[in-house]
Amino acid sequence: MKRSQDLVASSPTQTKKPKVSLDPQTDDESNQWSRVEKRKAKKARKAEAKHDALLPRFLYANGEIVKRKSAIHIDDVRDLVLHIIADAPPPNWVKVENARSIQRVVTLLIPGILPSFLCLPPLPTSATANPNVPLAIPLPSESNTLIPFIASTFSHACPTRAPGDQTRMYSVLGTFFQGPVSGEEKRKRIEARLASERAAGKDPSLYVLTLQEMIENDYPIPSYMADVFEKPPGWVETPRSEHDSILSMPAKRPRVYAVDCEMCMTEDSKELARVCVIDYESGIVIYDKFVKPPKPVTDYLTRWSGITEALLATATITLSDVQAHLLSILAPSGSPTSILVGHSLESDLKALRLCHPLCIDTALIYHHPRGRPLKPGLAWLTKKWCHREIQTRGEGGHDPEEDARACVDLLRLKVQNGAGFGEFKTDYESIFDRMSRASGRGGPGSVKSAVVDLGNPTAMHGAKANTSLGCTTDEEVLERLIQTVPTHEFTFGRFMGLADVLGCKTPRLLMSRLTDRPATEGVTPKSTTDAPVPPKSFVEPTPEALLAAQTKLSTHLATLYASLLPRTAVVIFTGHSDPRRMSVLNARKIAFESAIRSGKKAEDIDRSEWWTAADGRELEEEVERAKRGLLFLGIK
Repeated sequence: MKRSQDLVASSPTQTKKPKVSLDPQTDDESNQWSRVEKRKAKKARKAEAKHDALLPRFLYANGEIVKRKSAIHIDDVRDLVLHIIADAPPPNWVKVENARSIQRVVTLLIPGILPSFLCLPPLPTSATANPNVPLAIPLPSESNTLIPFIASTFSHACPTRAPGDQTRMYSVLGTFFQGPVSGEEKRKRIEARLASERAAGKDPSLYVLTLQEMIENDYPIPSYMADVFEKPPGWVETPRSEHDSILSMPAKRPRVYAVDCEMCMTEDSKELARVCVIDYESGIVIYDKFVKPPKPVTDYLTRWSGITEALLATATITLSDVQAHLLSILAPSGSPTSILVGHSLESDLKALRLCHPLCIDTALIYHHPRGRPLKPGLAWLTKKWCHREIQTRGEGGHDPEEDARACVDLLRLKVQNGAGFGEFKTDYESIFDRMSRASGRGGPGSVKSAVVDLGNPTAMHGAKANTSLGCTTDEEVLERLIQTVPTHEFTFGRFMGLADVLGCKTPRLLMSRLTDRPATEGVTPKSTTDAPVPPKSFVEPTPEALLAAQTKLSTHLATLYASLLPRTAVVIFTGHSDPRRMSVLNARKIAFESAIRSGKKAEDIDRSEWWTAADGRELEEEVERAKRGLLFLGIK
């Protein structure tokens, strides 16, 4: 809740000397004009009072919060935003008075704001006290709060709970930016899917990526499709087919080929080292070659590629040879352009330095269990839907034929079972799609949204926002938020300075493929060479560094708040608490399980690195602690 503003005392009424009028008629006219002006002023004051009475505000419904089994979830925060700015139903845990008079919503994710920084009491342990009800924040004058803006602006902090299971915490961003579709939209999607399946039958071309999907997933685009990709030297593109549409030639369906590539590191960059192509219809390997890199190899990346010095020693085929051969089968004379299928196929095309128009990506036609924008890994998909394991050679690396054949089998299952096969959370969508359909604020398309975040939000959670701005520092985030908020109804921003100092960022490793579990599947790179090393311990920041980060955050928030227009709702949430101990324990668990999977016996592992039942119980406790965050609501 936002703290109530003190009423400004009105100035004492000054006694005015009566005007002297020599003309009685003039005096009567003045009195009449004075009465008219008084009536106008009284009417204006009434209108102003009515306006003030309709000012929006948040009111926590403690009675409803007490009934819940857990704290407010991140999806509850998302639904609150959608209720204000779009057409979601009102939440029961908080009342938004005069919600339609709110002009804008600014939502900030700020990890690292811990309860102790605001002098909040510890969580109650008594059976008669509920740990999920909002906590009163002491005023700065009553405490030694380290973030005075929060304490002086918001009266309460509402506990929240991050998504996850017993041993992991899931993505807060993914949960916030993805929500269930409305009933009407769900009905439309089912009808559209049934119509498309009836029209396409058992044709694999149903799953060819659209141009927009290729652009969103960073595919190299042929020049005749769109002028969005400039081919560097050494790149080629599949020639444009002389046939306008493959649907106009039922007797000549396009051929489908699965492709998988492996890379090695040279003096300059990663280069193609092996390519395998399998025919979809027959399942026969039609092309499998080791490729001679143009520069000396510095790292064969054997752990992921399966390539060794001995395997490449006799290779004579060059990248240009591979390109020429592939173009001959992808653009056969007198036939439609062939379709390529692969997993995260854009990586293979970049390895081949090839632009191709017809692509099927098993990382996109199959869903991650937790929905977009996460992509499932190929090994998990194959185990889940094909009921077999691949990529089990450990340090021996991947086999491109095995991976390409897995893509063939996954596509066959998709074609046989329909478009809905292998999808999770099909009734979910981006909150920006939901906002774009909202009809309550000037009709569909009237809600303008923006994401201002560190890194490249356009590639992830900000892909569907009207404006998506990437930044490198919190100062840049602040500057761009001030510029962006006035022209958008919804703006999301994130400050990470405090979390950086504390080391409170959840490591990407917990969502990487190293665990081989669906709940931790993230984006699906062709290798895990860029995966961060799990932390084995953490170091507490110095008091000086922590105080500087807290002071800077408070200043940033005060500056941003001062720039906001009246009737702007401010939603600040931390997402989670301190995840450092959880991360350390998860790192130990992953390292031990990886050692066992690689064939080691427990006796061969140092006892200090064992993972025990006691460690498991401690991990569950730390996960529960890490999931607890804070929410602050207010309206300027």
